[in-house]
Amino acid sequence: MVLVEVGSGSFRRDHHTEEDAEVNQRLYLDLLEEKRENSQLRLAAYQQRAARYYNKKLKGQLLKVGNLVLRKVMPNTKNPQHGVFGANWEGPYRIKVILWKGTYHLEDMDGKLLPRPWNAEYFRKYYQ
Repeated sequence: MVLVEVGSGSFRRDHHTEEDAEVNQRLYLDLLEEKRENSQLRLAAYQQRAARYYNKKLKGQLLKVGNLVLRKVMPNTKNPQHGVFGANWEGPYRIKVILWKGTYHLEDMDGKLLPRPWNAEYFRKYYQ
């Protein structure tokens, strides 16, 4: 038994010509550069919106050299023996150098420099 769909052709297959296929392919290739440019513009617009949203939510901390800060205890540096009652902040530390907006080198109260720069996202200002 032969199905009806197998025996009947489709409009596309019945009216296909190689010349039309080549013309359509050239047209598609001509429009490809325009599609790329449009996608680049959409990507740039998306990145600007994401940056604007992030910067709107960012807390502005005015930290200067010499200010005292507390540093957030990271999960990999937290003492597992303390459990949930362990400290969430450690310090105080003094800001030694401002590398970039929001990036600082710290030193402890004895003047020993910490090994790497830290982001202000992990700081809380320390008041004596």
